[in-house]
Amino acid sequence: MTPILLNTGDMLMAAGLIVGCVALSLVLSLGIHRTLAVAAIRMAVQLVLTGSVLLFVFGRSSVWLTLLVLAFMFSAATFEVGSRQVARLTPAWHFGIGGFSTMTGTIIVVLVGLLTALQPHPWYQARTAIPMTGLLLGNVMNATSLSMNTLLSMVSRERAAIEARLILGATRAEAMNSLIRQSIRTALIPTLNQMAAAGVITLPGIMTGQILAGMDPFEASKYQIVLMSLIVSGNMIGATLSAVLTSARLSDARGRLRLDHLAR
Repeated sequence: MTPILLNTGDMLMAAGLIVGCVALSLVLSLGIHRTLAVAAIRMAVQLVLTGSVLLFVFGRSSVWLTLLVLAFMFSAATFEVGSRQVARLTPAWHFGIGGFSTMTGTIIVVLVGLLTALQPHPWYQARTAIPMTGLLLGNVMNATSLSMNTLLSMVSRERAAIEARLILGATRAEAMNSLIRQSIRTALIPTLNQMAAAGVITLPGIMTGQILAGMDPFEASKYQIVLMSLIVSGNMIGATLSAVLTSARLSDARGRLRLDHLAR
């Protein structure tokens, strides 16, 4: 079985669906028609450019070229992970903690996947390393962002309760532990929902793509199990690191709550 290739008519059909959504927004006065149109155009341009770049990179076996693409992806993720929180640390710390946590969680699980289950030859083979990193990076980025956003929001909201615990003799770890645990749990909810629904309610994207490309469904399911395990592990690492580092930044060695480290 050969892969299903899309033609011009298929792409026009996709564009028609977006136009229909824009029209529905206008009819219902939802006010999202402009945002939807811009997002659709941006998506199409980005994906076409990405496809062209990957076509060039895949045609060469260069570890430096692969690392350059990965570095760009990590840089973009570092910006995105810290760009939408309402409560924020000062910029250097906010993007630093978010980027470090995202990259650490992603790099660990990518190396585990490349060196154990997938084992491409060479290990830096762009056709395997880049798509796998992109898949895991997006998930870890979301988990890290949710973890930081939840913790920062709760600390801002529960300042009095945290300071009361500190006054009563709690260490900074004891005063913040419940908030750290809650932020990590919140960050992992989408992943846990995805895992619980996989195969029963939905067919995950990777598995669907492999089936459409002609792979045996049973073999595709094994790939999806490995990838979901890598995703949840990376998300756990990223969410935990970001919560712990953020809480450390919001307190000091003398056990004081340092909300002055939040951006104004």
